[in-house]
Amino acid sequence: MRYALTDERRQKIERVLAMRQKDLTLVMDNIWDPHNVSAILRSCDAFGVSEVQLYYTTHAFPDVGRKSSASARKWVARHRHENRESLAAFIEARGFALLATGFSERARPLADWDLSRPTAVILSNEHAGISEELLPLTAGEVYIPMRGMIPSLNVSVAAAIILYEAARQRAAKGLYDRPSFGSEELLRLTEDWSSR
Repeated sequence: MRYALTDERRQKIERVLAMRQKDLTLVMDNIWDPHNVSAILRSCDAFGVSEVQLYYTTHAFPDVGRKSSASARKWVARHRHENRESLAAFIEARGFALLATGFSERARPLADWDLSRPTAVILSNEHAGISEELLPLTAGEVYIPMRGMIPSLNVSVAAAIILYEAARQRAAKGLYDRPSFGSEELLRLTEDWSSR
């Protein structure tokens, strides 16, 4: 469904884009469940993530429907990476710290990481875990402290918690108070979003 571009809608688009975080992203590592992918995209939109990285080497990117949280796909750009080299080049060019999620000995609690810096977090496949070839690219490993009997969370829930913590840290440093995009890029994005 396409909405008419009223002054109010354009102002909302401009307001939302001004808070988008260009230097915060998630890497979806072969996540196959479309409901999880949709929920992750919705959390990205909610916390101001402008783009996600799609790393699909063992599974096809799932068919994300048009209903429910799938509508968030309109507002979150998706960048495909066919191989490790493509993802590595992107991470290096943007100056991101790439973090894995997991529970190895090197893992540190989520709140210990400075997520106000340029950061990419890998969300791994629901069953296979992180792709082995990505591990050498990571600057560290993050985990969400839990107090229950079950030691892990659904990947979409983990994404929301990670992004909430990143948003909390970034808000405390005023990063939502100033655009992370340049004025020309903001204008281009505003025109693009206004046509959706």
